[in-house]
Amino acid sequence: MTADAQTILSPDVGNTTARRSRGLFRDAWRRLLASWNGRIGLTVVTLIVLLAILAPIIDPYDARTDSNLRMSRKPPSIEHPFGTDRLGRDMLRRIIHGTRVSLSVGVVVVFLSGAVGILLGLAAGYFGRGVDTVIMRIMDVLLAFPGILLAIAIVAVRGPGLGNTMLAVAIVGIPGYARVTRSMVLSLRERDFVQAAESVGVKDDRIMFRHILPNSLSPLIVQATLGVGGAILFAAALGFLGLGAQPPTPEWGAMISDGIPFLQTSPHMVFFPGIAIMLTVLGFNLLGDGLRDALDPQTQVHD
Repeated sequence: MTADAQTILSPDVGNTTARRSRGLFRDAWRRLLASWNGRIGLTVVTLIVLLAILAPIIDPYDARTDSNLRMSRKPPSIEHPFGTDRLGRDMLRRIIHGTRVSLSVGVVVVFLSGAVGILLGLAAGYFGRGVDTVIMRIMDVLLAFPGILLAIAIVAVRGPGLGNTMLAVAIVGIPGYARVTRSMVLSLRERDFVQAAESVGVKDDRIMFRHILPNSLSPLIVQATLGVGGAILFAAALGFLGLGAQPPTPEWGAMISDGIPFLQTSPHMVFFPGIAIMLTVLGFNLLGDGLRDALDPQTQVHD
């Protein structure tokens, strides 16, 4: 039995590998905290997540009853720090609760597109030939369309709504995960540990999910982190066009669209939701950049 096969079958060596993985994780965490991008991105994302989790606990909110036409389009004040919208609803309150909507979209979209894209990428890279050709040509067709136009077409066919928005944005994101996963599989399937697993009769699905996929996680984690910001931006664009979350749901893109007719007289209706989108997307992008640096093997070698 070869040394590589023994490595696969030996629990002691497996434990050593697990300890090494934990050491690499701690080292990556240290590198993430050592970078400005990582620290700023992690701080912003943490605050956004806490805001989304704690908002309904600290301040329960029903968007269907929150209106007061006597307070319509009031500028920022002590009572309403971000002003009010055309229905007299407090902008700060709606932006805070809109965090839950946008963050939910980002997480669900990344989960759906990541799950499908990773499965397709694993199959294309591992089995190759006809399977690879069919899958990657489908991905090329999806990539041939501008993402926002493809998302608009899908939502237009299925109808507006938050669920259809998530589905449309998830479909747009599938090719990115498929291509990243495929490239990692192609670089790993000829490695010694994969060859050793094949030589001792390990099944294809076990090789893909227990040996190849865990070694492909670094770029996929970065892709997922950046994908959350991109999904939030796509959802906001669809909401701006009236194809996303429907009123009275507090969604940032829809709030901007609602304030456009009053841009000259009540610019706060557009400014504050726009700032919320910018900060959220920026936070996830900075975190993704920090993770890319922290998980880059070449960075680890040179430090």
